[in-house]
Amino acid sequence: MKVRVHEYDLPLKYKFGISRETRTIQKTAIIEVNDASFSGYGECVANHKYYKFTIDMIRDDIASIADTLADIDILHTPPETVWKQLNPRLKHNPFAQCALDMALYDLWGKKQNKRTYELWGLQPDRNPVTDYTIGIDDIDVMIKKIEEYADWPVFKIKLGTDHDMEIMHALRQHTDAVFRIDANCAWTADQTIEYSYILKKMGVEFIEQPMEADVSSTDMKKVYEHSVLPLIADESCISEADVDHCHGYFHGVNIKVVKCGGLTPARRMIARARELGLKVMVGCMTESTVGISGIGQLLPLLDYVDMDGPILLAKDIASGVFIERGVVHYAAVPGNGVTLTGFSK
Repeated sequence: MKVRVHEYDLPLKYKFGISRETRTIQKTAIIEVNDASFSGYGECVANHKYYKFTIDMIRDDIASIADTLADIDILHTPPETVWKQLNPRLKHNPFAQCALDMALYDLWGKKQNKRTYELWGLQPDRNPVTDYTIGIDDIDVMIKKIEEYADWPVFKIKLGTDHDMEIMHALRQHTDAVFRIDANCAWTADQTIEYSYILKKMGVEFIEQPMEADVSSTDMKKVYEHSVLPLIADESCISEADVDHCHGYFHGVNIKVVKCGGLTPARRMIARARELGLKVMVGCMTESTVGISGIGQLLPLLDYVDMDGPILLAKDIASGVFIERGVVHYAAVPGNGVTLTGFSK
């Protein structure tokens, strides 16, 4: 197999604000693996500010394993075997590891003319719907976004301002849809508990990562015991070992395939979360349809999903899974269903 890295600056439809930053462009790397018959595609966004991974780092690490990939036959060495083989050389860069793993699954399915989830033995008849994310902005802009997607069943609201409850009261006047809250580590323990009572009355389903990942276990336990809404870990659940650490402090985990190193470890994390009785969510990091199509293969395993990345973009670079009113539809193409188009659409 040959491997190639494509780099794109994905323009966002609106500026996207969370508690720690606002951006209008998402840099992303698309990994292409090709065996002369088919190409498989995977994706990892760059995130230098918080997770310290740049496009150059991703490109360099993929180049470092190109010689090994050249000798691999994906039909006889399936993606999870390749993941284990390359983990010693890529574990320091889970972003690059994810994009490669996802691309290998896409190629693996295309070679066998089956969708990836079918090769895993999964059935998509009970797939959850995806939420649509409303980033932090002026309240009138946040309302405009909700009204633009008025038929969406679930909204994920980013909070972390000094007027969060004012935002929520205003948004609730414009939709009856289910709300999910993501504070991105911005709240204290007491705020989380207090807000949980207010938010429950507003039809909020759960609170995602209310406090910093390194908050004291005492504070986290206090919130776990006194919040009237379920708590979902995000920044507190990055790697496989973190699933066990979240048990007894969160009611569920949000697994980001980019952060954990791909679909292969994500499936193990999902299995472990189920063993511990935790709810399972998979989230995105504003990926294009390339990354979202990979996430889509995990849907039959999930309780919740946040895979609205392409809907947040002004321009996409691929076709694959597509979303209508929160319902995810699979492409006719096998594997993860990805066709890379660039900005030609």
